Amino acid sequence: MSKGAIMIPVLKHRTLHEVPPSNVVGDLRFRALLGAEAWNALPAAVRQRFSERVGNGDSVVYVGAVARVRITRLGRLWCELARLIGGPLPLVDELGAAAVVTVTEDARSGGQVWTRMYARRMGFPQVIHSVKRFEGPTGLEEYVGCGIGMTLTVAAEDGKLVFRSAGYFLQLGGWRMALPAWLTPGALTVTHTDLGDGRFEFALDVAHPRFGPIIHQSAIFKDA
Repeated sequence: MSKGAIMIPVLKHRTLHEVPPSNVVGDLRFRALLGAEAWNALPAAVRQRFSERVGNGDSVVYVGAVARVRITRLGRLWCELARLIGGPLPLVDELGAAAVVTVTEDARSGGQVWTRMYARRMGFPQVIHSVKRFEGPTGLEEYVGCGIGMTLTVAAEDGKLVFRSAGYFLQLGGWRMALPAWLTPGALTVTHTDLGDGRFEFALDVAHPRFGPIIHQSAIFKDA
């Protein structure tokens, strides 16, 4: 199944609740993962978004809309199968659908809780939860549910901040096992691109090792 690509208006950014300026501190975690040279190569707007850290339990909400969707039949199958572990892959393929991303600081884990909501013309919105933790062999991991997680790498490429999966795993308590490739949808890439004028794009791509690109979804947001 394939959808075209259009550009749509973007709603404004707003916080889930007002966070006093004194509750926003400098966040060096992403800078440390990249290194000073790669970090400084990013646009100032990108560095600002990824260097502000709100207090424990406080959230920042970005509101926008789905701009592009391309999903093959195999990609659609993986999206449906992923519902067994909470539905971490996007099911919404409606261009212009409202998209909301909430980032909440979690001091207990030392990470961030990411919640993504995609509106639907019919039925309830799709809500995707994941937790980014600054740990593991690459310094960053994302947990999507039922003990399933990904090791991530971070890079600055052509002014974009790029997250790539470096392996999937199952972790239950202190026990952890790497998942074989045939049990995964493929390599996942998330790209943060600054578009200027306070606008930015989050794009998600999944490439199967045999069948190539199977999922692409991008949404455009706007800073306050």
